[in-house]
Amino acid sequence: MPKHKKYATSDTSKEKQIYDLKQLLEISKSLTSVIDYANLIEAILYTCMGQMKTLGVAIFTKKNFDANCFQLNRNYYGFELSNEREYAVPETHPLIRLFTQNTSCFTVNSLKKQVETDSVMETLYSLNPSLIVPLKAKNHITGLLILGEQITSEPYSAYEKEHIINIASLAAIAINNAALLEMTTTDMMTHLKLKHYFYTVLVEKLELSRDILSPLSVLMLDIDFFKRFNDTYGHACGDVVLQMVAQIIQQNTRTQDMAARYGGEEFTLMLCDTDIVLAEKIAERIRKSIENLDILYDGQHLNLTISIGAAQYNPETNESAKELVERADKALYTSKQTGRNKVTIAQ
Repeated sequence: MPKHKKYATSDTSKEKQIYDLKQLLEISKSLTSVIDYANLIEAILYTCMGQMKTLGVAIFTKKNFDANCFQLNRNYYGFELSNEREYAVPETHPLIRLFTQNTSCFTVNSLKKQVETDSVMETLYSLNPSLIVPLKAKNHITGLLILGEQITSEPYSAYEKEHIINIASLAAIAINNAALLEMTTTDMMTHLKLKHYFYTVLVEKLELSRDILSPLSVLMLDIDFFKRFNDTYGHACGDVVLQMVAQIIQQNTRTQDMAARYGGEEFTLMLCDTDIVLAEKIAERIRKSIENLDILYDGQHLNLTISIGAAQYNPETNESAKELVERADKALYTSKQTGRNKVTIAQ
């Protein structure tokens, strides 16, 4: 929990202050219990809207742990965005340096006095924010919190600014912890999840699927003749191929799904709330996208294909996560043995 400053407004009742401190404790418990990055950002957005009674809230965060800028993406409510603007703030921008040195709420007017107005700042101002708050953990900026005007249309009081700073501190710590977990559970080359983490989440999702009778499917994917890329063009070429394939798999992964690098040139994809019919369609879309890839490497145009096996979880047999993956893997083996570049459905 961050240290709480003494609120500047003397007319705020003791009961209100005690209530808000209890709220901060509950917010801290809530945010630290969310380990999934996307769900965490969603929780922060809803928390800020509820606590500050604002019409709009947005968070600029890094897309992944080694990104070099903070982006808005879809992490907002109540703001109107233009398709012609890129809502991003490089981590080397003067605004980030200012935020690193100061922990406070900023208005547009206060920022204009301290940061030169350039295209980045103009894009930020185009949101018409009432407050811009740095998300900072251990003097490290983890994001930017943007608040719109309050429902009452009144300016934020000094008390409310102190309250949102405390919420921002809790949010920043939670984001930093989630980022650390992301680093330890992610394959550095492909940015997909690691095998052990995939199994951990799959076990939880299977229990949920069994309880609410929701379908779940797993895909196993393997690049055809991958060894020839390493042998012919070197391992650097093989790395490029792995990254390109991982990007396509990730593009076909929804928020509730999970893609992982299973090992070597093999990948796995968990599809929640997905029966085998839809899983096959997703697998075919991935297969065709990879088949149509044209990779330019060292002046050479490279093409590749992928084989896929698909299996749907059957709660009646009470099969384990390992058994489900093994069924998908056997279907993958069938794809390999019967011509490659195809999708096979497990029995």
